[in-house]
Amino acid sequence: MAKVTARTAFITGASSGIGAGLARQLAAQGVHVVLAARRVEALDEVASSIRAEGGQADVAPLDVTDPANVTETMLRLDDELSGIDLVIANAGLAEGRWSGKLEWSHCAQMLGVNVIGATATLTALLPRMAARKSGHLVGVSSLAGVRGLPKMAVYSGTKAYLSTFLESLRLDLRRAGVSVTDIRPGFVKTALTADSGKLPFMLSVDAAAAEIVSAIASKKGVHAFPLPLATAVRGMAAMPNPLYDRVIGR
Repeated sequence: MAKVTARTAFITGASSGIGAGLARQLAAQGVHVVLAARRVEALDEVASSIRAEGGQADVAPLDVTDPANVTETMLRLDDELSGIDLVIANAGLAEGRWSGKLEWSHCAQMLGVNVIGATATLTALLPRMAARKSGHLVGVSSLAGVRGLPKMAVYSGTKAYLSTFLESLRLDLRRAGVSVTDIRPGFVKTALTADSGKLPFMLSVDAAAAEIVSAIASKKGVHAFPLPLATAVRGMAAMPNPLYDRVIGR
């Protein structure tokens, strides 16, 4: 696996799933990781397991839907750690619902985490990184954001937002010394997919985390995986709307 050059990393959604997997793999490479999420006990367990393996891990209890708290916490940690090099906006929610029964109450929480939380996380240290002419911003989007999916209007919409936001950041910052990476996973075996039945090309958390760490080390602009599913999704993106509606909307 390629080596990540960051000295410190801040990871949201790090109490389980991909976030915890990323924290463990980055810590194994010598990165000092800060684990952020709402569930303090789960964060402590992940941090303890990292320390038991000789890694450095701190815990930052945090609700990403509170942008002011996100910014305050990350600025404080940036001072305490003499700079955070790598920020990973990984926290996310997913819920499927037929659009004919969709109400605002079904949308608010996903928008709060996937859009507001991710944006707050990615922008908290952005002016400082630009001033330092160094740093790496990573957002965990999804292949589900490439086109709208049935029963996933809110989730697909939030991930499409994140990918477009990251692309604009990448264009703005490409000469500022700040790297930007859009991670677009397919299906990963986590709590978010636990009730979804059999899904194609499902990856384990460790396999997904390894893909992401490799993309971070290479400072890729966009990394979509697994390859077979990413290739199929790229084909879907090129479909004319009438054909897409017939094929995917069945």
